[in-house]
Amino acid sequence: MAAKRKRGALAAGKAKRARRAPSGGEAVPEERSVPPQEYSIPPPVSQGKWKNKERVLIFSSRGINFRTRHLMQDLRTLMPHSKADTKMDRKDQLFVINEVCEMKNCNKCIFFEAKKKQDLYMWLSNTPHGPSAKFLVQNVHTLAELKMTGNCLRGSRPLLSFDPIFDQEPHYTLLKELFIQIFSTPQYHPKSQPFVDHVFTFSITDERIWFRNYQIIEEDASLVEIGPRFVLNLIKIFQGSFGGPTLYENPHYQSPNTHRRLIKLSVAAKFREKQQVKEVQKIKKKGTKVLVEEDPTEVVFETPAEEKPVEIQLVKPESKPIVKDKKKLRKIQRKKQKKLFRTEG
Repeated sequence: MAAKRKRGALAAGKAKRARRAPSGGEAVPEERSVPPQEYSIPPPVSQGKWKNKERVLIFSSRGINFRTRHLMQDLRTLMPHSKADTKMDRKDQLFVINEVCEMKNCNKCIFFEAKKKQDLYMWLSNTPHGPSAKFLVQNVHTLAELKMTGNCLRGSRPLLSFDPIFDQEPHYTLLKELFIQIFSTPQYHPKSQPFVDHVFTFSITDERIWFRNYQIIEEDASLVEIGPRFVLNLIKIFQGSFGGPTLYENPHYQSPNTHRRLIKLSVAAKFREKQQVKEVQKIKKKGTKVLVEEDPTEVVFETPAEEKPVEIQLVKPESKPIVKDKKKLRKIQRKKQKKLFRTEG
């Protein structure tokens, strides 16, 4: 029986023959003719080494609405160095997020916390040592909602543009460094593209941080907004990750509960004012009227009417026939007129 040979092994007769070098040295195997390849895989565009291994965990708590979910998905799309996780239960404490980040091998975290199904809070943290900042998110508009004309390459690296105020105040300087480490895509990241075609802008207006995303158009280097967009109202900056000593507290911050309470009080004050006006009007109507004394000169220009003679009718007036039909009434009147003419004649 013929012996079985292994797959890929060469037969004894078809083995490569070694040829000797012309100098009489080591044997060189014969080169077989290789057919030309039709397709070739190009080398990677970025040949550098991925050194800055920043990974951002983006997830939320239970109870968020659809707009928050879409915003979270948009941030994951724009940040190729981000990771996702399941929603966290409301009963869990916030320091559990540090363990979740450690399990996911992430050193930065963006956590969306929903309260009362209408208020949205955002945590930006450097895990596990801190610092961390808590914001109230307002005026959220997602990519699908805005329907902007701009479009950027998926996975491209963004430019970060900051307002000059970020370099003037110490708490804004800390937030600037936190934004840079979280939102900037590391160079030579495996999932990123080596192109820069959009800009993240952080501007400060009305004691709030406004986030915008613009595309850079190649023709004239103008900017077209892509989205998403949202406004961050700073609440506190903590020394630790998701807690610890308070480094800064915003004196201009007003909680949503206080804002809603003030609106209700203003509406109630307007209603109360209307009720008071109605009561004052009722009291005026019920009050005694002041009698004005008669003016003696008021009768000067009055002229007495002429006295008509009183006529006493001695003869009973003729009763008029009650006729419902008007034609019959006219006939009766004509008959009476004829009688009068005859008597006069």
